Order: sequence, then C-alpha cells, then structure tokens
Amino acid sequence: MGKIGRNEQCLCGSGRKFKHCCLLKQQAGLVPRSPEQAFKVSLVHEIEQIQKAAFEGQQKIKELGVFILFSTVAGDAWLLEITDSDGVQLAKGGVALDVPVDQSPETIEINWSHVFAIHNREFEIKAYADRSVQMLTGYPTKEIHAAMKRIKKKFSAEQLGMVHLKQDKSNPVGPSV
Repeated sequence: MGKIGRNEQCLCGSGRKFKHCCLLKQQAGLVPRSPEQAFKVSLVHEIEQIQKAAFEGQQKIKELGVFILFSTVAGDAWLLEITDSDGVQLAKGGVALDVPVDQSPETIEINWSHVFAIHNREFEIKAYADRSVQMLTGYPTKEIHAAMKRIKKKFSAEQLGMVHLKQDKSNPVGPSV
C-alpha cells in the first residue's frame, strides 16, 4: 500500500481529507487502529514496555486479550493469564528477567512458572517447580481483580475455553498457552 497524501480522502472512512482527519491524530500519536491492527500488537513488545516501567519504578497495568501485564513501584513485573490463573515474573527489583515466550502469528507459547490467586487483597503465587507458596504484599490486587472481571466480561466462556491448546499426552511439556 502506498503512502497516503495530505489531500487524499482519509482511509478511516470519515469522508474527510487526510490532513483534516487522521494526519493530526497521527502526528499526536492518537491514530485510531482497526481491530486487525489492534490484534497484531506484539506480546513481546508489551512485555518489554512493562519491564521498562518496572525498571523506572512505575505502577502500571495493561490488559491484552486474556493477559494482564503489571509492574509495581518496587520494580516487580508479572505476566498473568486469567483462564488458568497462570503467571510468570518478568522483572524483580527493577531487573528484567528472561521471559520464556515464543510468539508466532498463530500461537503464543509461554513457559508459566506460577499459578496466582488474590486472597484478602494479597497476591498469592504457587510455583510449579517446587509447589512453594508466597504471599506478596504491595501489589495492585484491586486493579488486577478489576481487570480480570473486565476480561471475563469481554469474552464468552466458549472463547475463554479455547485459549489453551490440547497437549499431546505422549509428550507432556508443562503448562503453556
């Protein structure tokens, strides 16, 4: 697709010239995205952004499909998946951790390290490796819980049930999406 000129009709379908419609939004960084463009947002890119926020000590929460990414002022960051309550730590104390994510256009494979739950406004994690349980305080549990509710409202139970691929029992690998 060629570059759109300032005096050509805008591609958003408004009927206005590009220079009076989306050019100004584009220059301000507010270009509306089509559903196809919004779907192509890279999980890896969002992970990098949340790790950066953790490094800077910013509390940030981002919803992306069935995933919740968040960082804390203490420099921790996590990627959560709400259908099976899986989680993996992305940063600890402001230091980015190696992320076990393999993303292709059709699938996303993540080597989940923990199961998470929110109990009494505390973030509880249970490690897959040794089954140890930790209660983490100071995490934005209220916002995480609200994000979980919004995601569950956004998708039907059938859609949420189709998130995980069935694994071949002859070659079990562990939890993944």
